Formats: sequence, C-alpha cells, structure tokens
Amino acid sequence: MAEEILLTKEGYEAKVAELDELRTVRRPEIAERLKEAIQLGDISENAEYDTAKNEQAELEYKIGNLENLIKNAKIIEDEGKSDVVKIGQKVTIKKVGSKEKPTAYTIVSSSEADPMSGKISNVSPVGAALIGQKVKSKVEVKLPGGIAKYEVVSIG
Repeated sequence: MAEEILLTKEGYEAKVAELDELRTVRRPEIAERLKEAIQLGDISENAEYDTAKNEQAELEYKIGNLENLIKNAKIIEDEGKSDVVKIGQKVTIKKVGSKEKPTAYTIVSSSEADPMSGKISNVSPVGAALIGQKVKSKVEVKLPGGIAKYEVVSIG
C-alpha cells in the first residue's frame, strides 16, 4: 500500500492545477519542439532534439510524481479553531529572549512546505516541535546553528 500523503485543501488544489498545466500546456509545447527538431533532419547529431527529449523525460517524471501524490493524498480537514497546533493551522511564534517581531507560519506537509511563503513542514525541526503545543508553550528546537527556544503566541 502506498504511503498516505497529507495535504491541505489549498495544497491539494495547487497540485491538481500544476498537474493540469503540465499535461495541457507543457506536454504539447515539448511535443511540438520535438516535431520541429525531427524535421531538421539527422537526430543523431541534433542538439535541439536532445534538449527537447531530455525536457520531455523530466516532464513525464514530474507528471508521474504529481499523479502519485494526488492519488495518495489525504486532505487535512479544517476542524476550526483548536487550542493545540495541528497540521493545516497557522501558528505565530516568537524567539524567547529576542526583540524580533513574532512570525506566523502555517504547518503543512513536507510536499507543500515553502518557508519563504510562511509554510513550514510538520517534519521540519520547528514544525515538529510545534505540533501539539498550546499558546504560551515554549519549545526548544535543535537547528544547524544551535538550539533555539520559541514561544507559541497564537494558534489559528
């Protein structure tokens, strides 16, 4: 049995849209480039053909991965406000003893993680430490630069 992949509803919809884009836009574009490269003649020494063929292989690999991810996805239901941190929830944390402003993150699965967009994985050091915590809880997180201490400011 394939491993279940947790996704938020938003993340699931984004993966479905990405798959659709790859199938309906990118696949025909690459097919057209291959057709044009073949018309140039001898494909044994045709750089355009080789490049398009490599892009096609990469595209098909990505499509296969997305199809598998979508097939095995379990959408995380939004259960409304909760007093503990769960996957799919927004949590605001601040570094203990720091004057830095609190930072808000949404806890998502590793396949949706995008720290630059405020989405951290439930299996990342910070994400894993926050799961199950309540407001005002303090957690210690082992990071590459040492141990960091965070306090949960708000959930939801």
